[in-house]
Amino acid sequence: MASSKTAPLVGIVLGSKSDAEVMNAAKEMLDELGVPSEMRVISAHRSPERTLEYASTAESRGLEVLIAGAGVAAALPGVVAAKSLLPVIGVPVPGGHLAGIDALLAICQMPKGVPVATMAIGTAGAANAGLFAAQILAATRPELREKLRAWREKRKAEALAGEELS
Repeated sequence: MASSKTAPLVGIVLGSKSDAEVMNAAKEMLDELGVPSEMRVISAHRSPERTLEYASTAESRGLEVLIAGAGVAAALPGVVAAKSLLPVIGVPVPGGHLAGIDALLAICQMPKGVPVATMAIGTAGAANAGLFAAQILAATRPELREKLRAWREKRKAEALAGEELS
């Protein structure tokens, strides 16, 4: 499904460069499943014009799902969702005094009419965002659905293998 010349289907945006440590888990999951993606640092607070431009042109550039990771005030997922009709998946990035709880609440409390799917705080949430983006794409891509099925079966086999404590 993916090659170096394949146009990205998923856009991953981060509020700051420091969020990459967490958000790389989304990119790695998409790479593992062969889903082409792009990753950009844009800030709803420090570069609002760039954020609005990215979100409003995402669909015309061929993107089908957006993943937005942000910490503390976590405005990025909501701003992106306000400017695009594409599905937006929010990932709360841990940081600040509340270790990501503030970001979680900011992302999951979107007003009616501006939905954002919200994942768990941190790397597990970022990895799940990549999986969820792939599941959205798999609704119309049977080959991706089979890759997801195989991925889950592998995780099941790994879990079952770990049950035996000789």
